[in-house]
Amino acid sequence: MSWAAHDLEPYVIQKHLGKKVAFVPLLIGSYAPDLMSKWFVYGVGLAGFELKADNPAQFHRGWPGAGFTHSLTFGVLVGLLIYLVGRNKVVAYSFTIGQWAHALTDMGDTVGSMLFFPFTDHLFAVGAWAYAGQTGRYVDAGAYFSGLGFVWDGIFVVWAILSWRVLTRGYFRETVLAADPFWRWAGRYVSETMLVALYRASFFYGIARWTAWLIWAHVVRSFAFDLRWGGPRWVPRIYARDLNQASAAPACRCPGCCSMRPRLGFYGAVAVLAFAKGRSASVRDLLREAPRPHRPRRRLRRRATVRDEAP
Repeated sequence: MSWAAHDLEPYVIQKHLGKKVAFVPLLIGSYAPDLMSKWFVYGVGLAGFELKADNPAQFHRGWPGAGFTHSLTFGVLVGLLIYLVGRNKVVAYSFTIGQWAHALTDMGDTVGSMLFFPFTDHLFAVGAWAYAGQTGRYVDAGAYFSGLGFVWDGIFVVWAILSWRVLTRGYFRETVLAADPFWRWAGRYVSETMLVALYRASFFYGIARWTAWLIWAHVVRSFAFDLRWGGPRWVPRIYARDLNQASAAPACRCPGCCSMRPRLGFYGAVAVLAFAKGRSASVRDLLREAPRPHRPRRRLRRRATVRDEAP
């Protein structure tokens, strides 16, 4: 998981892609994987009751659970749904890019992401910093900002600061406003100053969040730094191999559950083939409709034969 990169990634992507992306769906896509799961990792108090996952890591990243939100397929499917509703390709693939950035970033910890679900529920992890969501918000924050996790977020802090031009009013007016229909719609009701403030909010929130948690972890609470790979070692960590081994043995042996994964794989293959066939058909139609260039006929020179040369 990341404590600041997901806030700052959209601005870095915006700088490099400009009018090719829409910022609001890009930002929503960057937040989307955790919107359905992060609440129950640390627990939510409601009317005197605490709602918390029994196995936070399994619920957050695995299957069964909400780990499918960290798959690349999830970003594609939601992007297609957005396109079917709004018929705007830029908005649709902007969400997908943001969600992919989140899923790939979360590969950095020791649990990782189910990138290719539903074709496989294998968790792919780089293992650079410890996953400790099961310990609670504050211990998890202390561990994250004591290991390589805060370094990873720091890279995006520096990268975002170097991309400061995306925060200017001129850039917002010429690039962000032109590419994202949300801002044109919102501009009917609020001033441009308010729109620019909303656009900048996640940027300053990400930098302030990274700075505040870093100060809290090492000035207020004095957690020990441990920049070793997979650290810090003083916190109990969960590894991808633990969840991968747990999911290797199916919990239910009924025919429906046992055939679910092959069935999903078959449906996915059919969908890919249908899409490829449709694309090839459209390309053939375009080639048929395209005007053919005029080629002048070349005159064939009659070769002389022995019979022609004879007297």
